[in-house]
Amino acid sequence: MSKLIIHGAFNTRTSRVTWMALELGLDFEHNPIHYSDGRTRTPEFLAINPNGTLPAIQDGDLCLWESLAINLYLANKHGGDLAPRDAAEMGLAMQWSFWATTEVEEAALDALKHRLLLPEADRDQAVLAAAEAKLAKPLSVLDGVLADRDYLFGGRFTVADLNVAAVVGWAKFAKLDLSAWPNLTAWLDRCLGRPAFKQARGG
Repeated sequence: MSKLIIHGAFNTRTSRVTWMALELGLDFEHNPIHYSDGRTRTPEFLAINPNGTLPAIQDGDLCLWESLAINLYLANKHGGDLAPRDAAEMGLAMQWSFWATTEVEEAALDALKHRLLLPEADRDQAVLAAAEAKLAKPLSVLDGVLADRDYLFGGRFTVADLNVAAVVGWAKFAKLDLSAWPNLTAWLDRCLGRPAFKQARGG
């Protein structure tokens, strides 16, 4: 059987996929390419992911891109506690993953860029303020859902938690004030405190 290959440096969205692979205890090969080294634009990589984006995986003859979709695939394939146990849980895992990308990711990335990542001269406080305002509603939704449970499916950490925490975590890394959402912050600390997450982020 061919070994799983994960393409992408740890400081890209690839860390979401390596986190999942580590949680599942998978044997995989890591190809730590980055946008900055030009290798995402080579014919070899574009044959794997014609978008030229990270991450991408090769699993035998299968090539997949989009980090959260890859994680759903890996959880479904390898099973265990992280995987949905039935069709209802699969639906919820997809719901939360799509929710994270549509409701949280863009604003969280704007906050991260204009608080930390961009050079000082390129940071725009108006963009940062708009991002914080936009995040208030989805973070309130997540906080409410977590009011009576430790994880999205109740008592166990699953691919749904991993995918959502990987996106919502950007708000934490941007040093936004999350104190208005105590259930969310406690859940996020549980998720991001997992050893596999720290390993996936390069230790």
